[in-house]
Amino acid sequence: MFNKRRAKEELSVSRVVYVFIDASNLWEAQKAKGKFFNYEKLKTYLKEKFEASEIKIFYYTAYPADGTRDYSIDGKHKFFTYLNKGLGYIVRKKPLKRINIASEEGELIKEKGNMDVELTIDAIHHMTKYDIAVFFTGDADFLALVRYLRNGKKKVYIFSSRNNVSQELRTGSDGYSDVLRLPEVVWGRTLSYREGIKKSHPPRGG
Repeated sequence: MFNKRRAKEELSVSRVVYVFIDASNLWEAQKAKGKFFNYEKLKTYLKEKFEASEIKIFYYTAYPADGTRDYSIDGKHKFFTYLNKGLGYIVRKKPLKRINIASEEGELIKEKGNMDVELTIDAIHHMTKYDIAVFFTGDADFLALVRYLRNGKKKVYIFSSRNNVSQELRTGSDGYSDVLRLPEVVWGRTLSYREGIKKSHPPRGG
C-alpha cells in the first residue's frame, strides 16, 4: 500500500525535461533509417516517455555559409524557423567554418561545424531548471558533461544509433535508447538526396 501511494505521489511531482539534440549525430541516424524525423511527433513522444510536466528542446546545427554551395539553402533556414516558431524548439546555429589545408594535391578546404561547446554551456547554464537531461548524441566527448550532471543529481539519458555511439557514453548514463528502434510514429517522410550530392551532406531541410 505504501509503495503504491509513494509511486502515485512521485508521478504527481513536476518533472521538467530538457532535450539537447546534436543535429549531425541525428543526421547519421536518419541516413541509416532512410527517413527524416517528424520533429513534432518526436517532441510528443519524449514528453510522454519521460512523463514530463514541461519539456524544452535545444537543436544544435551548423549550416553552409552563403556562397559556398551551388544550390539554395533557403529551405534549411525555413526548416530552422519551423522548429523554432512552429514547434518551440530553441535552435542554436552557426555557419560552417572553412579551413584551408595544404596537401600533396594542393590546397583543400575542410568544413567544420562542431557545436559541442554551445551544447555543454546550455546544459550547465540551465541545470537548475530541469530534472532530466536527454542527449541525442553518441560522442564520447560528452562523457564528462554526463558525469557532471549526474553528480548534480540529474538523470541523464542518451539517444543515438547503434553504430554511432561510444560505449563509454552509453554505459555512463542512466539509460540508452537506439533511435533506430524508436516507434514508427516519430519518423516522417522518406529521405531523398539532390542529384549528385554526397550522402555525407544533409539534404535541404534535414
